[in-house]
Amino acid sequence: MNNRRPIWFGQLPLTRRILAVNLLTIVLLALGVLYLDAFRNQLSEERLNLISREAGMVAGVLAATPEQAQDSVLTSLARSTGSRIRVYGPDGSLQADSWNVTGPTYTLRDPTLQKWNKDAARALDRGFNALVGASPLDDFIEPTNDRVEVWSEAVHARETKQAVTKVRNAPDLTPVFSAAAPVGDRTVLLTTNDRDFTRIVRSQRRSLFAAMAFATLLSVLLSLFLARTIVRPLRRLALAAHRVRLGRAREVKVPRLPSRIDEIGLLARAVSDMSQSLRHRMDNIEHFAADVTHELKNPLASLRSALDGLERVDDPELKAKLLMVAKDDVVRLDRLIGDISEAARTDAELARARFEPVDLGPVIEQLVNSWEHRREKGDARIAFARPRKSSAVVLGDVNRLVRAIDNIIDNAISFSPPGGLVEIAATHVGDEIRIRIDDEGPGVPEDAREAIFNRFHSVRPEEEHFGRHTGLGLAIARAIVEGHDGEIDVQDRDDAPSGARFTIRLPAAEVE
Repeated sequence: MNNRRPIWFGQLPLTRRILAVNLLTIVLLALGVLYLDAFRNQLSEERLNLISREAGMVAGVLAATPEQAQDSVLTSLARSTGSRIRVYGPDGSLQADSWNVTGPTYTLRDPTLQKWNKDAARALDRGFNALVGASPLDDFIEPTNDRVEVWSEAVHARETKQAVTKVRNAPDLTPVFSAAAPVGDRTVLLTTNDRDFTRIVRSQRRSLFAAMAFATLLSVLLSLFLARTIVRPLRRLALAAHRVRLGRAREVKVPRLPSRIDEIGLLARAVSDMSQSLRHRMDNIEHFAADVTHELKNPLASLRSALDGLERVDDPELKAKLLMVAKDDVVRLDRLIGDISEAARTDAELARARFEPVDLGPVIEQLVNSWEHRREKGDARIAFARPRKSSAVVLGDVNRLVRAIDNIIDNAISFSPPGGLVEIAATHVGDEIRIRIDDEGPGVPEDAREAIFNRFHSVRPEEEHFGRHTGLGLAIARAIVEGHDGEIDVQDRDDAPSGARFTIRLPAAEVE
């Protein structure tokens, strides 16, 4: 089966394709109208040139013919040309009329006596004239008092001594062509009702209508094809979105339509990416819920064991120990619940946060000053090399950035040896701001440098007070940093025998 598609399939934007299909019929109609108008004008010009030459020929023959032989010559010329020939004298009166000898050579038909299809044809004629903006023609009316003054072309020909033509409308809208030419002090006038002209024009119009019908059919077929190229992928996307909404399948394959670079292709890839992101978030939520359940069970089990022991133990010293265990478990649960709540809402709050310029120099300095008064600091020392003002500006949520840096400092202090030094620096390097936090602890093994940022991953120093850390601090810090389009990693220090170096990289903001 041949699945090859046209080259333009899915490559042009939908707006252009829709406009192309809609404009096709209009363009063809305009071209057809212009062609038919040009054809009619050219044919009319040819007919006027022909009757003008006939008028000049008749004038020349009459001028060379003796007066007594002019009637027979006039009759012969009228029969050969099919026109009505009239000769007007110097005073403007009618001297000769070929119809008096030959009888009528054409008949002006009464439109009220014709069939309905002729009325329809005349209505189309009027519509076409209005469409192309054709100048209205005078009606052809045989004068009751036939004198030269009645015919404007004859008057003009007498004045200019040249042949003059004119076209008028017969009652049935067929053209009456006329031409006048001077013959000495007389004037000859030829008139003819050229019904073939109307038949030819209407025949061309019928051919044009047939072409327009074909163009309309082609436009409809192209519209259906275009609708198919739009509707079918949209239906596939809607079905995939419906399956994602139902959530019955573990993984729903959303078509990405890589061959299409139009809006449908962009939509397909956006929906696919959205479904993958949603699936990733759902997996994270499931894992997070399982981890939370696991982490909460341990202190709860310890707390239950301690409370059960209090009921059975009479020894005051043992009771005091069990009571202390219960208090530690309560503190641990409180800290754990707080950190879990913080981790759960970090992503959502960052998605809604409105980022503003933040100068990290004074922010970190204030954070360091607050650590000087905390119990958890112990005898650890903190040194901060404050950067120059406005040299470490990022776009972000100041409260979240403080929480991320605070968590890293807390981790560094917890691993610092007695009297250890925690060094903090913020520098502008290229197009990013780098925050470096160094400690003098044992460092982080290379195989654990990624795992320490996982939720509930906690490897604590043996001397640390039980329950102080929940294993969420570094995970929250990474989530905040990545929510600011940044990165965080940990390496061994290269300027000390031991210790870890945490580096936060954030995009630098432009400072006016």
